[in-house]
Amino acid sequence: MDERRTVKVSKYLSKHLRHQPERIGVTLDAQGWVPIDTLLRALARHNVPLTRAELDHVVATNDKRRFAVEGDRIRASQGHTVPVDLGLPPAEPPAYLYHGTVGRVLDQIRSEGLRPMNRTHVHLSPDRETATRVGARRGRPVVLSVDAGAMHRDGHTFHVSANGVWLTDAVPPQYLRLRG
Repeated sequence: MDERRTVKVSKYLSKHLRHQPERIGVTLDAQGWVPIDTLLRALARHNVPLTRAELDHVVATNDKRRFAVEGDRIRASQGHTVPVDLGLPPAEPPAYLYHGTVGRVLDQIRSEGLRPMNRTHVHLSPDRETATRVGARRGRPVVLSVDAGAMHRDGHTFHVSANGVWLTDAVPPQYLRLRG
């Protein structure tokens, strides 16, 4: 499978396993899983024929490790806008986590903190470099430092997804610091 097709299929899978499974006729279970055979049949019905080997290639080569496979089922690792419970146990975060964004939303973030918006969780990066890449997808990146240690001590719950993205319900503004 060439790299261009791999990227295209990865984006297609992300869209449908995170946001719109009904558009291709699949139903995610409560934890976001779908049987791989069901997914492959749905993709074929929507003119995106894919073999199991090609699917495995897309999953294995995705640099963001967006997908998890367990036996005969697959799900997106995080980023859902449809309600799912990923079943991730609470985890103690490192002292600081990071969030990449762009300058045009800083005033809103300063007043409201970080909210999940249309997703189920706020996504935080374990390092500044990753947060910079995330922010750069929407323009000139701004990296916010999150005092995750203080949040955790104050009773906020964190989870870490299979691909290393930290998840929490919200980040109140008092835990945020601007990093250039």
